[in-house]
Amino acid sequence: MTSTEYQVTGMTCGHCELSIREEVGEIAGVEDIQVSAQTGRLVVTSTEEIDDAQILAAVADAGYSAVRSS
Repeated sequence: MTSTEYQVTGMTCGHCELSIREEVGEIAGVEDIQVSAQTGRLVVTSTEEIDDAQILAAVADAGYSAVRSS
């Protein structure tokens, strides 16, 4: 398993978290998603290495922006 952390800007509530979880969850190989509007933190755990561009695009599709922080 591989975990990658991102810093997301623009989240303010649980609905924001849900939107990101839904979009990122559609990426093949994603096993777990931890997202917090309070900290702006997104941690994606996957069975294989996932290209950052896929994660960042999914976050953008949800209406937010992110950068890799780890």
